[in-house]
Amino acid sequence: MTGETTVRTAVRIHGRSTQRKALRALLDALPHHGGHLLVAGEPGLGRTTLLRWAARSFRAGPVLHLGPGPDGGAHVTVEQLLDTLRAASAAAPVLVCADDAHLWDAPARTALGRAVRRLSTADRVGLLLSVASDRAVAPEFARLPVVHLDPLAPSAAAALLDDATDGVAAPAVREQLLAEAEGNPALLVALARRLSPAELRGHRPLPRPLADAAVLAEVAGGAPSDPSAHARDLLLTVAAAGQTEDGTDIDAGLVHDALRRLRPEPVPGPREEPVPGPRAEPVPEHLVLAGDRLRFRSPLVRRTVHATATPERRRAVHRALAEVLETGGHRLTSLLHRSWSLGGPEPAPASADRPAAVADRLAAVAADGAVPAPHRLRATAYARAAELTADGARRAERYTAAAEQALLAGRPDRARPLLAAARDSAAPAAVRGRAEWVRGVTELRDGPVGDAHQSLLLAASLLAADAPADAAAAALAAADAAWAAGDLSACLATLAPGPPHRTENPAPGSDGPADARSAAAHTAAVVHDHRVGMRALLEGRLDRAGAPLGQVVERGRTEGRPETLLRSAAAALLLGDVDAARRGGARALAAARQLGSDTLVPQALEYLAYAELRAGRHPQARTHAEEGLRTALRTGQRNTAAHHRAVLALAASIEEEPDVVARHVTAALDTARRHGLAQAATLAQWAAARADLGRGRPFDASDRLGLLVLPGPGRGHFAVWRLAVPCFVEAAVLAERHEDAREVLTDFADWAAFGADPQAAAQLARCHALLAPAEHADALYRRALDRHDEAGGDFERARTALLYGKWLRRRRRPREARGRLGTALAGFERCGAGVWAAQARGELRALGAAPQGTGTGAPARLGLLTPQQLRIARHVAEGATNREVALALGVSTRTVDYHLRKVFAALGVRSRLELARTVGEAEQAREVRGAGESRRAGSYEKTGAQH
Repeated sequence: MTGETTVRTAVRIHGRSTQRKALRALLDALPHHGGHLLVAGEPGLGRTTLLRWAARSFRAGPVLHLGPGPDGGAHVTVEQLLDTLRAASAAAPVLVCADDAHLWDAPARTALGRAVRRLSTADRVGLLLSVASDRAVAPEFARLPVVHLDPLAPSAAAALLDDATDGVAAPAVREQLLAEAEGNPALLVALARRLSPAELRGHRPLPRPLADAAVLAEVAGGAPSDPSAHARDLLLTVAAAGQTEDGTDIDAGLVHDALRRLRPEPVPGPREEPVPGPRAEPVPEHLVLAGDRLRFRSPLVRRTVHATATPERRRAVHRALAEVLETGGHRLTSLLHRSWSLGGPEPAPASADRPAAVADRLAAVAADGAVPAPHRLRATAYARAAELTADGARRAERYTAAAEQALLAGRPDRARPLLAAARDSAAPAAVRGRAEWVRGVTELRDGPVGDAHQSLLLAASLLAADAPADAAAAALAAADAAWAAGDLSACLATLAPGPPHRTENPAPGSDGPADARSAAAHTAAVVHDHRVGMRALLEGRLDRAGAPLGQVVERGRTEGRPETLLRSAAAALLLGDVDAARRGGARALAAARQLGSDTLVPQALEYLAYAELRAGRHPQARTHAEEGLRTALRTGQRNTAAHHRAVLALAASIEEEPDVVARHVTAALDTARRHGLAQAATLAQWAAARADLGRGRPFDASDRLGLLVLPGPGRGHFAVWRLAVPCFVEAAVLAERHEDAREVLTDFADWAAFGADPQAAAQLARCHALLAPAEHADALYRRALDRHDEAGGDFERARTALLYGKWLRRRRRPREARGRLGTALAGFERCGAGVWAAQARGELRALGAAPQGTGTGAPARLGLLTPQQLRIARHVAEGATNREVALALGVSTRTVDYHLRKVFAALGVRSRLELARTVGEAEQAREVRGAGESRRAGSYEKTGAQH
């Protein structure tokens, strides 16, 4: 075992903030006590880079690198290693880095592991080890705290690629490199270095395959070598089977049967072997056997095993898998493996195994809706069929179909390279139009919406002659893009009336001609009605918008296709029918999940979240948006994620979570500004302003909201800014900007009369009350409350009651004010609006009528907490950790941390022990008070009985 000191050089790391935070904590603690961490990740994820970063960052003492000596380190004893480390840390703390410790021999690993366990914190030795996670962690290191490395997030991978290529890669090339690397930084850099400048700039075709055996083996450190022929075949069979499973776990029975065909030897029964195969051998270290499923520990190693096998053996394995799957009736997967088994001498012209024949069969089965298969598998089948197709137009058509299925599977990163491969100027207009349609929808969900608008318009023009119904749907999607961008004129122009549409062209992948014609006709009717109604609505002609949009909503009651249900929910929101929007969104969500259409799930959740938000049900909106955000990020839909973040910011703006509001607003605006999402940007800015208003900062709120609602080039989204007018009027009145407030009320009155927002009439009366002279304000506040009773919604009604209570208190009408403020407090507490509840409590205290629970004792102090804070306080008082509280309440640990700080400040406690004591006293006092009330009630009953 040898050591050497570090020569510090610049290290730039993309992403890895969580991992660097863990390493930084170890480094910062070293001047006081020792510690150790194990950095684990598959080859190429940057373990060595992280250790170099740590070595460069450590300034408190020397850095020592350990590695096996020329003899493998077998003669190094634990005592010798301990003496070396303690001597190095005698004068100053020392950081010890042991990279690739999994490559050490057993004696060296044992010595290192035992030395780690015997080091005390007083030794001031920090030990950083790195091991590859493509195999089981050695027992000597199994108990060390671990920092895991995962593939880079798309944004971090894109930044790394731009650094590696100086940003000169053509967009299509960039997308293909990112998709091929799958977040592995070393593989991404190796792929970029493989390309010539002409290939990188898109002037020449890229090599196929892009990640060949040499590149994969270089990054993986070589293909796994095993002396056992059975183990090698087992690894290759699992790797080959993973080609149709997207690298997930594989049925061990399938592998077992394929191995029997590959190596026809006597196979013992399952009780005689620990893994399916011809002999009772242990599972290779690169595989995991869990029940009846096998998987690789590392996706990169799986790809390397498949790519580095000899072509003959690889084809033989695919052939064996095809035969087993065909026997089991798995048409699509068996055909795929059959296609990968092609090679060698060209089959006879009439053979069913000719590449062209296999390609035709693959495409036909992929298009057959009666064949059960996920979108991801259909995308793989279409892409393989395209690879085997010689005709350029047909190849473009199949690549386009593959891209469409990849998009439906929630993989826009895979759709884009497929669309690039589909480019063929000789292809028919309908094929090019379909490709532009898929490209436009991809950009609409995860790219600049201006680009999406143009692609979808081009798709509509290309499809008009041969597929007019599809052209109409593409045009409506173009209007969606213009809507997201806030471009009213472009939206109206796109929705302009067009020629009547024929419906005899069935959609690709439909179940049959009759069903296809029926579905196409139904879809065309929905598209036409939505288009007509949406245009009438934007032109302000509600009398003409109600009927067609109502038809779209009505179809959502019987339709089962998620796309139509999404249109139904959107139409209901346009009409202000919140209940219908919730029903349509919920049915669309269920249908998308049932069909496995991952890309539509976050969109359905988006409509559900908006419907709950419009109804004033912020907790429900938050629940839908949290799930929607997770699924949108997982499926690569950054634009949809931005909308969910805006909803989350709006929900958090009524709670006491300013850091949560700021985080979601920043993230939403980051995407919105880069991709031109005016609607998401307006909602996010409204959320920031509402949080300011709730915390008693009307000047900041009016400044933010003035930019959104006042006339001018910076006005917010044409369909959203009116929703923020009531907040602006309230903030502007408090900031003495009465004229600005009056300026926007005319437009808002038209909006209220429009009927698309159930809360608008009550909000309008509240705004007039804020601006009215004293002799009229009282009646206006009462009218607003009456309208709230008709519309429902706790939050908006409580806001009106709060403003009315404030007005009454300032008019020296304390008894009436106390009633209104108490109603407001109850409404805010019921909907979890903590920051607004605090305002109501403050007003009640100013009246000398503190809300129930306020005073000097423990019960009184608990009354200062919001409902969420009280729940957290009770959990902590029972001994729960912050993580346990977060899991119990379904929130993040950061939210718990924030609320707990508020709890400590409100109660005047400094520790969890004091908090437990305070909560305990309050609960005991409540029990005593309850018992006293019971006794009094019994006394009253007894007295009444005597009388």
